[in-house]
Amino acid sequence: MRSIPHYWQTLNFVSLTLAPLSYIFCFLAFLRRVFYRMSHRLGLLKSSSRLPVIVVGNIYIGGNGKTPFVIWLAGQLKQAGYKPGIVSRGYGATAHGSSWPRLVDLQQDIQLFGDEPFLIHKSTQCPVVVDPVRSRAVDKISLDTDCNVIISDDGLQHYAMSRFIEINITDARRLYGNGLCLPAGPLRERKSRLKSVDYIVYNISRCQQHKTTQQFENKEFSMDYEFSVIKPLSDKTEQSMTLSDFKGKIVHAVAGIGDPGQFFKLLRHHGMNVIEHPFADHYQFQPEDLIFDEVYPIIMTEKDAVKCQSFSLPDSWYLPIKARVDSSLADKILDQLKLYNSDP
Repeated sequence: MRSIPHYWQTLNFVSLTLAPLSYIFCFLAFLRRVFYRMSHRLGLLKSSSRLPVIVVGNIYIGGNGKTPFVIWLAGQLKQAGYKPGIVSRGYGATAHGSSWPRLVDLQQDIQLFGDEPFLIHKSTQCPVVVDPVRSRAVDKISLDTDCNVIISDDGLQHYAMSRFIEINITDARRLYGNGLCLPAGPLRERKSRLKSVDYIVYNISRCQQHKTTQQFENKEFSMDYEFSVIKPLSDKTEQSMTLSDFKGKIVHAVAGIGDPGQFFKLLRHHGMNVIEHPFADHYQFQPEDLIFDEVYPIIMTEKDAVKCQSFSLPDSWYLPIKARVDSSLADKILDQLKLYNSDP
């Protein structure tokens, strides 16, 4: 039997059967949003943060390209003279050890923070705080750092956290599936929620074009990825190479991400003969997971590489990606931040 997500892109027997549960889910999500919005307005929910929060999230469950966008946005803010801090749920982080919230430290065990926060901190050199309760992470950055703007990696539905700007990342290939909420469809909230976000960014890296919706087009932007260099998992002995250097070669492709198939497809597009090794998203790799019967180069995603760099694996590589976003979006965000009043 096929998994439920297989049925999320179309209206079919399975999705229509689950539709009543979908309507209940949507209604509860709406009530929750209204409750938190009223609580903020009435002052029932207070935060020690006096900083603007930019939420980068999505209404479609799963990965849509938020992490590369967060890294890009942090770079744009730093270029403009801001000192951004980043908060994350820390998905995959162990619940044991030090208490929440946790400031990401590259010298500590990655399992304390999760792979995406670790990668974001490594890529941006910005303070990154993880906590399942993002509003606590926001408070910690506000109190313990000199940051003057905060980016939330995901958290569009974390309404206990106040926000100044909302950005929805949409996979232009999948768009909004069959338009239904969980469990009949892939949406966390109804598509009408997009009317209230500030910006919609279409990740077009997986397709040649995307269709815009007329009512949203004045706040829509596009994003794709830039990549060519392949870096060694251990930078002690080997130099970086390019995708073309692996053209025609047989490689072990390793991906523990939301959609491993897209990574495999990318490598094939660049002429590699791929042996696929898909793993669950946020998978905690062990050295034995990457020992294969046939000896060929191993290529993995950058997100997976941060968990495997301590392994002694010969001929192992990872592919960094860099988001390319419409330049006008950065200008709009910076203009909006100028309107923020830190002492209302």
